[in-house]
Amino acid sequence: MKILAVCGSGLGSSFMLEMNVQQILGELGVSGIEVEHSDLSSATPDQADLFIAAKDIADGMGHLGEVIVIDSIIDMDGIRYKLKEALEKKGLI
Repeated sequence: MKILAVCGSGLGSSFMLEMNVQQILGELGVSGIEVEHSDLSSATPDQADLFIAAKDIADGMGHLGEVIVIDSIIDMDGIRYKLKEALEKKGLI
């Protein structure tokens, strides 16, 4: 499985989100999930099984597939909650 962290224009915030997702996956004891990052204009549906981004760009992500929408890329509790929920639905945890 692959998760793509997406930001609006640059790559700095998506890279930070990628690192936060990797940290949370480690805390949850989940392995076998690849995490990468991209800007929204470069993201395509075939790049990942699951996409994660902040709510400010979520409206522009409908074409990508399954998207986890978070309130803030630095809110670890919020990211953890939404990511865990999505992984549970997929039977990965």
